[in-house]
This record gives sequence, structure tokens and C-alpha cells, in this order.
Amino acid sequence: MTVALMWEARAVPGRGADLLAWAQEHLRELPGQPLRHETFRAPQDRVLVITWWDAPYDADLPELPEPDGELITRAVHRWRFESLGTG
Repeated sequence: MTVALMWEARAVPGRGADLLAWAQEHLRELPGQPLRHETFRAPQDRVLVITWWDAPYDADLPELPEPDGELITRAVHRWRFESLGTG
């Protein structure tokens, strides 16, 4: 089974580049390697990271941590999905 973990955070205004750099650095530090990962940015200094893992849905998987409060405007949003394949 492939499990996708989504992590989304909103940076303090004007700090989107810092949040993006923070996320990319912490991706390299994850214990274990996901099958793949992808990073996105959006207006309002938002950053989204998706990692894909070969694991059961309820597996204990490494996730990006919560950044320091000085970098983000709210708590990180996290979601877990089971991949159903591609179209």
C-alpha cells in the first residue's frame, strides 16, 4: 500500500521563502526515505509538502515537525491518505 502524508503551513507574511527552506532542510533530515516527495508553494506564503511511503495506512511514519512559532501564523495542517493509483 502507498500512503501519502500531506503537511501544510502558512508562514508569517514575507517569510514564505524561509518556510520553504525550512521544510526542504527538514525533508533531508527525515529518518528513512519516502518513495518520493513533492513540495509546493502558494499565495499567502503557504508551503505544502507531500511524501509517499510504502507502508500500511496506520504505520508510524516520520513526518515534518512543527516549525518555530516565529515562522508560522498557525498550527501546521496534516492529512494522511491512501493512494488509489493514477488515472
